[in-house]
Amino acid sequence: MYRAVTRDIEVSVEPFYLAERSDPSAGRFIWAYRITIANGSAQTVKLLSRYWRITDGNGRVEEVRGPGVVGEQPELDPGDSYQYTSGCPLTTPSGIMVGRYTMRGEGGALFDIDIPAFSLDLPGQARTVN
Repeated sequence: MYRAVTRDIEVSVEPFYLAERSDPSAGRFIWAYRITIANGSAQTVKLLSRYWRITDGNGRVEEVRGPGVVGEQPELDPGDSYQYTSGCPLTTPSGIMVGRYTMRGEGGALFDIDIPAFSLDLPGQARTVN
């Protein structure tokens, strides 16, 4: 499990390899990741957008930006948490993801919270990111 805390909002990530959806002989490696966002702050916040930086095992970088997560823009009151699962295909057997969410706090102020860097590694391989 990977964790980052920004402004008392914790983002936890648990990646897992989807062997049944992958085809290594064709250079297709699929991971899912479960993210939990826990609002430990004293204010209500809304997740507006996401940014991902995905680096494959060859160092090729892809950047992804978009509104919300999995089609939602969740609002979290103090003490609330939100969880979702998404996925990432790679053409290499390992990679690294890192990113941020843009949030809106009470009063309309925008701020970013960190998504911790996490590695996508085949089961049995050493992790790239600790």
